[in-house]
Amino acid sequence: MSHIQQTTDLPSTMRALAVVEPNDAITLSELSVPVPSPEGNELLIKVEYVGLNHVDANFAKQGFCKWHYPHVLGHDAVGVVVQANKGVFPGVGARVVWHASLGDQGVLSEYTTVPNYAVSVVPDNVSPADAATLPCSGMTALIALDKLQLSEGDSLFIDAGAGGVGQFAIQFAKQRGATVFTTASKHNHKLLKQLGADVVFDYKDPKLEDKIRRELGPQGFDAVLDCIGGDTTIRNVELMRFCGHIACLNELPKFEQELMFRRAPNIGIVSLGGAWLANSLCAQQKLSFMGNLLLDNAARGEIKLPQIHAVDFSAHAVSDALNKQLAGGFTGKQVVQVSG
Repeated sequence: MSHIQQTTDLPSTMRALAVVEPNDAITLSELSVPVPSPEGNELLIKVEYVGLNHVDANFAKQGFCKWHYPHVLGHDAVGVVVQANKGVFPGVGARVVWHASLGDQGVLSEYTTVPNYAVSVVPDNVSPADAATLPCSGMTALIALDKLQLSEGDSLFIDAGAGGVGQFAIQFAKQRGATVFTTASKHNHKLLKQLGADVVFDYKDPKLEDKIRRELGPQGFDAVLDCIGGDTTIRNVELMRFCGHIACLNELPKFEQELMFRRAPNIGIVSLGGAWLANSLCAQQKLSFMGNLLLDNAARGEIKLPQIHAVDFSAHAVSDALNKQLAGGFTGKQVVQVSG
């Protein structure tokens, strides 16, 4: 008697989009590869939608030390469980969303496997395409806000508020009672005010720092979500109060010793991929918990999701989308429809 449950007969091979080697043009190849088999508590999932992220484009260009080539791209996926060992939850037929391991093959394929404890079941009133916008940006925002230890009434500065992380961070920071300041292009100011931002600055304004200080007063921000990195991180530390908190999404610049003594910042590094790279079962389960929180808020209409830009499941279309991801200048989330 079989201990494996599955929907129907499954194909032996599948389409997948991969980089044969890292390349500046982000040229992808379509491959035909074997459909994986789930082991232990893994689920075999028929992928419906994949959300694209800045990190996907960066690593497609630069490569990653843990990758084997050709490497299938993609980390944020939504799909339906089509095969699972008996007793493994969620079972066959469940629609799930998850953020996949940075170190393993990605999810831009017709089928993939994922440990059951890292997925979140998608409610019926959240569309699969909408669910695909949540993992990387939403989870990163939640981790960052936890590291910032926000209290009600704290002042929070979010760089690049119109990005995926910024949009979620604004909304969850307002839920926690913070006063939110952010930056964006002028055409996105109305959107960010609708999401709850109290003050929005034009990030291109040459007098940005002066205007921030005039609006905030002399005390400095209690907390900063640093989405850009580099010299911007140094500027953001200058804008903080003494012993404030900053959560950084990118590698740290070289700080002057005097600035570190004068501001004494509590610096937190946000690493969503670290849950997998550190082989931390607890952290991987937390991904599922954060997914549940994001889905619950979306299902109850308590957060607004980014506008979706549909992308075809082809090497050319995804390559163009990833280059667009790095170029910036668009607002919303690029989502690849793989099936469904």
